[in-house]
Amino acid sequence: MDFEDTAEEAAFRAQATAWLSANAKPRGKKSADDMAEMENGAAAEMAASRAWQKKKAEAGYARITWPKGQGGMGGTPMQSIIFGQTESKFDVPSGGPFAIGLGMCIPTLMAYGNEEAKKRYVVPAVQGDEIWCQLFSEPAGGSDVAGLRTRAEKKGDEWVINGQKIWTTGAQFSDYGILLTRTDPNVPKHKGLTMFYIDMHDPAVEVRPIKQASGGSGFNEVFFTDLRVKDSQRLGEVGQGWQVALTTLMHERLAVGGGTGSGLDVKELMALARTLELEDGPAIKNASVRERIADWYVRSAGLKYTTYRTMTALSRGQQPGPEASIAKIVVASKLQDLAAFGMELEGEAGSLKGEDAPAHGAFQMGWMSSPGLRIAGGTDEILRNIIAERVLGLPPDVRVDKDMPFNKMPTGR
Repeated sequence: MDFEDTAEEAAFRAQATAWLSANAKPRGKKSADDMAEMENGAAAEMAASRAWQKKKAEAGYARITWPKGQGGMGGTPMQSIIFGQTESKFDVPSGGPFAIGLGMCIPTLMAYGNEEAKKRYVVPAVQGDEIWCQLFSEPAGGSDVAGLRTRAEKKGDEWVINGQKIWTTGAQFSDYGILLTRTDPNVPKHKGLTMFYIDMHDPAVEVRPIKQASGGSGFNEVFFTDLRVKDSQRLGEVGQGWQVALTTLMHERLAVGGGTGSGLDVKELMALARTLELEDGPAIKNASVRERIADWYVRSAGLKYTTYRTMTALSRGQQPGPEASIAKIVVASKLQDLAAFGMELEGEAGSLKGEDAPAHGAFQMGWMSSPGLRIAGGTDEILRNIIAERVLGLPPDVRVDKDMPFNKMPTGR
């Protein structure tokens, strides 16, 4: 691994630092008031995120690797990483509302959409004017995306769609979405799928937010009742939806695996341990606590250097390997375990959040959100299967329904 910037990378890092210094303030610790404002001021947060996204887009930093005519600057993946590293040091609005659209949906549209669609939708998404969501998961399918039952039937030059999706992140504020449907139930489940993009404001689309244990409503149920979609809104060929979906899933796992899903890490746990008093003295001096912190430090270091391998490959113009899938598994489980231990150290106060709670309730919120991260972008079990089969070359799972027509599959009734 090479830990040093090349001359070109160093020059870009200096350029990004100069631009960010002129347009944002250095990051400071968030106060309890800041945390409360983020929870209670969703509209203000969204407006700030849109404004910051547009400012980055105008400077070419919103999607650095994309072509200039499509909202980017035609830069390299390494430049995108460098800008992300630099931006994290500044107090800027969250790019969360645009992460799914720009990280998963728009790349799929760019790969499979027609030229008219690309001209219409790509730039507004990059500028933050329009938000997209991904409509894949269904109540009866679980982790099996190909087991979906939302159906699309051809009627002239339109398709009529009926069905339901669930766990759709950001559907309540999205303008458009990419939708995977079943168009042929007479063939095996992976072969009868077709992808479309849809208008989320269509009256035939109903969005119902799901109240989560954390108190938030980031996930949604989405219902389609005789939704009419033009054939020109199809992404890829009829029946080739699974191949199109793999493009989306590849981008999703890279996006989810590339982040932590929370600000919690070993340094936050160490800061907490320094402030807490146990029966035998400060928590940071307790041998059991120090052992647990050391374990997570090792895991964090392994994750960091695995990420560096990806960065080194990108810097050399190579394609990264399976690091994203590995990182995604490690990140999600580490967050859940670390947050649970932090709450354990806090004792009864571990159930609190807000100004009076230790660390403003960050460990509680991390613990509440971590199960979702272990599902998003592929469950731990699915990613382990992918690594086992496609990376290590181990025998695949037995799939008795692989060649069975979808309408012949047992339903358990």
